[in-house]
Amino acid sequence: MARLTTYFFSEDAKAQADFYIQALGGEIISMMKFGDLPDTQEDVKDKILHLEMKAAGISFMLCDAVYQTLTHGSAINLSLEFEGEAEAHDAFHKLSEGGTVKKELSPEFWGSLFGQLEDKFGIQWMITTAAKISAV
Repeated sequence: MARLTTYFFSEDAKAQADFYIQALGGEIISMMKFGDLPDTQEDVKDKILHLEMKAAGISFMLCDAVYQTLTHGSAINLSLEFEGEAEAHDAFHKLSEGGTVKKELSPEFWGSLFGQLEDKFGIQWMITTAAKISAV
């Protein structure tokens, strides 16, 4: 069995982690900088080598993209499902700050709220609430 963990390569991993913690609640669990490694180049010593965090009860990992150019795509979206509408609205509003709303968070025919956005770091999110299923 495997466990899936979202791992972001970032232009500023610490700022991105702080943004998600502010938007979703949570904390940084651990952080290591390139300067913690022996013989690190001076120009990257303050960059994040590995950061583990929890936000909205979910584990995420991040690092600064030191040796690669970042490209953002639309093929993958992170989907967060909330029990309550207030929590979903709050997360949607905070994650969209500085980003782009692709579809406003609104009621859908299947009985839940649903919205899509791209945050200011280029990450695609789908925010939804648990579907309200009526008993037959």
